Amino acid sequence: MKKLFVAMLAFLLVLTGCGKKEAPKTENKVLKVAGLNGGYETDGWNAVIKAFEETKGDGTKVETTFEKNISDVLRPQIQAGDTPDVIYLAIGGAGKLTDTMIAEKKIEEISDVFNMKVLGEEKTVNEKLTPGVANTLRTAPYGDGKQYLAPNFYAPTGLFYNKGLFESKGWTVPTTWDEMFALGDKAKAEGIALFTYPTTGYFDALFSAILNEAVGPEKYAKLMAYDLETWKDPETKKAFEIVGKLAQYTHPDTVAQANKEGFTKNQQLVLDNKALFVTNGTWLPGEMEKAPRAEGFEWGFTAIPKLTADGKTYSSTFTEEVYIPSDAKNKELAKEFITFLYSDKAIEIFAANKNAIQPTTNSSQFIKDESIKDFYNVYDKGAVATSVGFKSVEAVEGVDLTSETGILYGTVNEVVSGQKTVDQWYDAVIEAVAKFK
Repeated sequence: MKKLFVAMLAFLLVLTGCGKKEAPKTENKVLKVAGLNGGYETDGWNAVIKAFEETKGDGTKVETTFEKNISDVLRPQIQAGDTPDVIYLAIGGAGKLTDTMIAEKKIEEISDVFNMKVLGEEKTVNEKLTPGVANTLRTAPYGDGKQYLAPNFYAPTGLFYNKGLFESKGWTVPTTWDEMFALGDKAKAEGIALFTYPTTGYFDALFSAILNEAVGPEKYAKLMAYDLETWKDPETKKAFEIVGKLAQYTHPDTVAQANKEGFTKNQQLVLDNKALFVTNGTWLPGEMEKAPRAEGFEWGFTAIPKLTADGKTYSSTFTEEVYIPSDAKNKELAKEFITFLYSDKAIEIFAANKNAIQPTTNSSQFIKDESIKDFYNVYDKGAVATSVGFKSVEAVEGVDLTSETGILYGTVNEVVSGQKTVDQWYDAVIEAVAKFK
C-alpha cells in the first residue's frame, strides 16, 4: 500500500505540471494592416499604429503593407490565403480592390464596431462620429442596414470663393438659391460669372446635397438605391431644375476646360475673380497652392444653398474606408484597431500628418491650420453631412449612369452649353434608372 501511495503521488505530480517542466509560452498576437500609400502618405499611419501597440500594452504587434499599387499587391496574396486583418482603401480607390471585395461579399460585417467603446476611451465609435458619415451606402453597401466598412478620413465639399472679393464688394454669401441667383445678377453686371466647376465629376457632391434637401434623407436613400418611383417624384426634378438654372450663370469657358487637362483653368477662374464660386472639396487650396491669384485673395468656403429659407443646408462629404476581410484571422483584434482610429490620440496624430482628418465631431480642434479648420467647421455651423454613392448593384450592360461622363453627371456639360434641355437630361436619367433591378 505504501509503494502504491508513492506511485500515485508521483503520477499526480506529473499531471499537475509540477517539477522542472516549463509552462508553454503564449505567442503575442500580430495584426496585419494593409493600405494605400496615397496623398496622406504613411507617417501618420505608422505613428498611430505605434500608439495602438502602446495602448494595448499586451505585446500586440502590427505588421504593415502600404503601397501605391496596393490592389495589385494584395490580390495575389488574398487569393493565396494570406489575407490582411485590416485594409485601408476607399470604395472606387486605386485598382478597385474594395469594390471587388464588396461585389464578392468578402468583407466582414462590423455593425458591432460602431457600438464598441473606442480603445482607451469611454465613448463609443457612434458617439464620436460626425452625424451622416455612418449608416450610408458607403458603410452599408448592400442597403440591408448592416455595416461592413468604417469611414476613415473625410473631406467636406461645397462652394469655394474669394473672401477678399466679397468683402471689397460688400456682398454677403448666399444661404438660399434665390439669394444665389440674385447675387449672380449683380456679379454679371460687373463682368463676373456666378459659378464654374472643374469637371462634371464634381456634380456628384453638388447634386447629392441639392437632392437631399429637395426630397429629404429617406427619399434620398431610395434614390441611391435606384428606386424608380422616387426618381419620378416631382421633388426630385427640382434638383435638376436648380442645376439647369445654375447653368445659365456658369462661366462661358467652363465646358471647354472641364477635362483632365483643363480643370485647373476652371478653378483658376475663382482665383482671378472671373467667377464667384467653384464646387470642390477641401483638397482644393492645396491643389492650387502655387497658382497666381488676385490681390487680397483669401479662400472662403460654404455649404450648398438651401431651396427655402427654413430648409436645411447640406455639405456632401467624401470618406475613405477601412474594413476587415471576411477571411481575416484576427477579426476581434482588427475591430479594436478600427475603434482606435477614432481615439483622440489617433485623430491628433493624423491631423498633424498631411491634414488627414477623421470624421469625428471633435476633429477640427486638432487642426493647426486655421484656414483648413474653417473648412471642417462647416458642420459645426449647421450644415448637414451627406454621403455620396449609389447602392452596390449588378451592372447593366451599356448603361453608364454615375461616372464623370455618364448620364447623370456627364450630361451637365451639354445642359450648360445648351445642347440639351433639363427635361431631356431628366428623362434620360429616368430611362437609365429603369434598367436597374
